[in-house]
Amino acid sequence: MIFLLSLPLFLFILLKRSTTTNGNLNGVLPFPPGPPGLPLIGHLHMLMSDNSVPHIFLYKLSQKYGPLVFLRFGFKPTLVVSSAKMAEAVMKTHDLDFCSRPSLCGARRLSYNASDLSFSPYSDYWREMRKLCVVHLFSRVQKYRPIREDEVARLVQKICRLSIDSKPVNLSEAMMCLSNSIICRVGFGKRYDDEGAERSRFDGLLKESEAMLSCFSFSDYFPFMGWVDRFTGFFSRLEKTSKELDIFYQQLINEHLDPNRQKPEQEDILDVLLRIQKDRDFPFDLTIDHIKAILMDVFIAGTDTTAATVIWAMCFLMINPKCLKKTLAEVRDLIGTKGFVNEEDIQGLTYLKAVIKETFRLQTTVPLLVPRETLRKCSVGGYQVPAKTLVYVNAWAIGRDPEAWENPEEFCPERFIGSSIDYKGLNFELIPFGAGRRVCPGMHMGVAAVELALANLLYKFDWEMSTGMNKKDIDFDVVPGLTTHKKNALILVARKIK
Repeated sequence: MIFLLSLPLFLFILLKRSTTTNGNLNGVLPFPPGPPGLPLIGHLHMLMSDNSVPHIFLYKLSQKYGPLVFLRFGFKPTLVVSSAKMAEAVMKTHDLDFCSRPSLCGARRLSYNASDLSFSPYSDYWREMRKLCVVHLFSRVQKYRPIREDEVARLVQKICRLSIDSKPVNLSEAMMCLSNSIICRVGFGKRYDDEGAERSRFDGLLKESEAMLSCFSFSDYFPFMGWVDRFTGFFSRLEKTSKELDIFYQQLINEHLDPNRQKPEQEDILDVLLRIQKDRDFPFDLTIDHIKAILMDVFIAGTDTTAATVIWAMCFLMINPKCLKKTLAEVRDLIGTKGFVNEEDIQGLTYLKAVIKETFRLQTTVPLLVPRETLRKCSVGGYQVPAKTLVYVNAWAIGRDPEAWENPEEFCPERFIGSSIDYKGLNFELIPFGAGRRVCPGMHMGVAAVELALANLLYKFDWEMSTGMNKKDIDFDVVPGLTTHKKNALILVARKIK
């Protein structure tokens, strides 16, 4: 009886020592510094507070404890990386130790047991899947150029109609429609109308999928408490979303396999995957579930980021009139009376490209990137990191790293003029798409859509605040999630230039 009564106290002391010991005893490296946690739950209560935006909360911790912060979310040891120097150590110097993915409930279920590229753990399978996606799918950026240009032209026409009637433009909604239309045509060969049942279904599935990927699950942090997810309704909601997505993917596949389907002028991503499966041009048995898992990456990762980046860029330009004026002048001087900015023209828009880089730095759309997991016990920055540690690289914080950036809180595209710093994963001061083995292979496809959309919005229209608003009314509040969207829609008035 005495033993049973003292066991909780013993476990508390043991857990407390394991989470707070930072001394280098007997030559053993200490854990990185971090705040004291609570028994069992560790630091989860901090992350789950009502007012907590995870990347901002973790940034504030890094300001107090340093560029490596060690936390414990339930039974999951967690490392937060918040400086360019430490990001390089994790994603380059020790990339092989840090290149796997954690098995999180929502991602595992929606990705067909991590059969996709984004959430698959590091393995031979992942290497072959990455090769397939890079060689056969994401290398086709130029082949999809006509789709991007057509969809941006449609967006411009829609805004023109609103400008004629002096109606305000909900730019957040318009950009989501644009990015959804592009990805549907590139990925599935379909274009959904701006309004209608199919569009509503697509948008609903997208929002619910994102919610499931970022929702808290007890089983992720307390392996013995997975039953609580059934009690809270998380598991049933996840199953419902998974089944609806599966039906959606299967319908698309059935349409593509229909022998009476009209042959498209341009293969979409699903066409390519089905062809590879038929030709058996893959080292593993590429099943329909594998194809659906890749479609999930295209469906989720390919939509939100484009729309969010353009909206954040427009927000920064609207509150920085000098930058807006400079960007407008560059685009209009280069294009003249041509009428439309195409993708060839983009290469001459040096300042616009700098605006996009500066937006990536200050308001990257995936601020914590996709979480990593350590393959084995390792050391970084003079600290030990256990195996199976959850790793968050805070790209949002790195964009504000004073050791990497001068005046880091200032929106200043000029800092990239004449600079070799880029977003492709080689410069760790700017990593909106990650770096190392797990760098996002679809970055070029996403950036092409961002550049084209932003250039044409600025070429065709003068943008003003809605009546009664000024630049102080443009906020940067976010909706927490894997991708951070502006909480309040960006609504502006477009004046078509003559």
